[in-house]
Amino acid sequence: MALLAAIFAALTGILAKIGIKNVNSNLATAIRTIVVLIMAFLMVLVSNQLENIFLINMKSLVYIILSGITTGLSWLCYFKAIQIGDVSKVVPIDKSSVVMTILFSFIILGEPVTAMVVIGGTLITIGTFVLIGRIKKNSDTSYSNSYIFLAFLSAVFAALTAILAKIGIEDVDSNMATFIRTIVIIIFAWGIVFFQRTHTQMKTISRKSYIFLILSGMATGLSWLCFFAAISVGKVSIVAPIDKFSVVITMILSVIILKEKPTKNTIFGCLIITIGTILLLF
Repeated sequence: MALLAAIFAALTGILAKIGIKNVNSNLATAIRTIVVLIMAFLMVLVSNQLENIFLINMKSLVYIILSGITTGLSWLCYFKAIQIGDVSKVVPIDKSSVVMTILFSFIILGEPVTAMVVIGGTLITIGTFVLIGRIKKNSDTSYSNSYIFLAFLSAVFAALTAILAKIGIEDVDSNMATFIRTIVIIIFAWGIVFFQRTHTQMKTISRKSYIFLILSGMATGLSWLCFFAAISVGKVSIVAPIDKFSVVITMILSVIILKEKPTKNTIFGCLIITIGTILLLF
């Protein structure tokens, strides 16, 4: 489940990068969320869980809602970052949330600290910073650094999402939890859109952009359904790192589809992250 989540997460970044061209990042996020909500609702119907929504206890509901809010914040930061920066730079920083998630799982969830997890997490951290490389200084330094900061914030909120969801999902069907979280996110996303009055730009979005944003939303929905099913039965400190292997898949796809030129740092960083992920698998 975690590996499938990684594949769909990688497709999300690539498809969104194509679809988000000349589109406000917050509006793109809101449009994608509609697709995710529809997918989550269909999964709840198929699994006959809809009537159980009123049986969820208050503690679980609060943590699921909080995980939805942190997801919304992570999304807003992430998609703004990939709009103004390179996917091959933003994704590694965003995926560094895996290290934060492992630390939080030890401290908050009390999951066991093992040598493989520590070594694997360390390798993924090293690989991430190798991928980031040295940020080139130019006359527009503040702009250059802004997407790096946004990507980092995205990582922090993503790490909190996994921990909060794990706590809230203990006694709740994973598909139902995904549905509830998506309701929170769609309210959050469209609230931002209407506040900024960017909803008026919907008529100017091209058909191509709509198609890729919808495909990106579908990939996100599939990734979420797989990820939350995985953490409902597995350890966050293991599932999260496997899911974040999507960074390597994204690097490969960004070269093939987006024609972004790979560097020595990209190749070496991906290799280190792959080794770290394999260690975590064991």
